[in-house]
Amino acid sequence: MTQQKEIPDPEKVKHIVKQLRESSRQLELVTWALDELIARVDADLHRQRQARLQSSQHPNS
Repeated sequence: MTQQKEIPDPEKVKHIVKQLRESSRQLELVTWALDELIARVDADLHRQRQARLQSSQHPNS
């Protein structure tokens, strides 16, 4: 009553592996782009905070 496992078609396996590698590459690119965006936003927030703190030191400037 045990089912025998079928050996997958080698060409189909190659195709699926190729698709998975491409998906992985695309996810890496998206991750890189998001990391870049986060770094830019973080730097902008840092500059805003620095400007706010400097302007509060010299309120008459």
